[in-house]
Amino acid sequence: MKLSEIKEILSTLDHVEFQLENGTPVPAHFHVTEVGQIEKRFIDCGGVVRHEKTVTFQLWNAHDYEHRLTPAKLHHIINLSEDKLHIQDGEIEVEYQNNTIGKYGLDFNGKTFVLTNKTTACLAEDACGVPAEKQKINLAQLPLAPPSSCTPGSGCC
Repeated sequence: MKLSEIKEILSTLDHVEFQLENGTPVPAHFHVTEVGQIEKRFIDCGGVVRHEKTVTFQLWNAHDYEHRLTPAKLHHIINLSEDKLHIQDGEIEVEYQNNTIGKYGLDFNGKTFVLTNKTTACLAEDACGVPAEKQKINLAQLPLAPPSSCTPGSGCC
């Protein structure tokens, strides 16, 4: 989800809810402690230099159980970050403390913002040297070969 999309969605909501992809809710008293933009320059295993820019939100649970972030307040935080930090529209990555700090994508299911699981991948598969995964075949579904003229005792084997 892009920053512009979350701003549009926030204008339609009465309250802000986040949940993990497995349905576990982020406690309602969460805080958005950071909104920022991160630039990452790196080189992949194929030697290609890459550049990524993402908008980051950090969610944090405090012992402030009465706290509730409103859509208007989150919208204000986003607008402030755009103004003061010159953040550009881009894909949002959410940092959230689980067993360790996790990085998640962001989606919306019509009611709740969903922290989507992210995975790693090789960006240079053609240069990496890792063989492509072989396709699994069910041998029982292979067509039978036509009968051979070679029979036991015929001397052809």
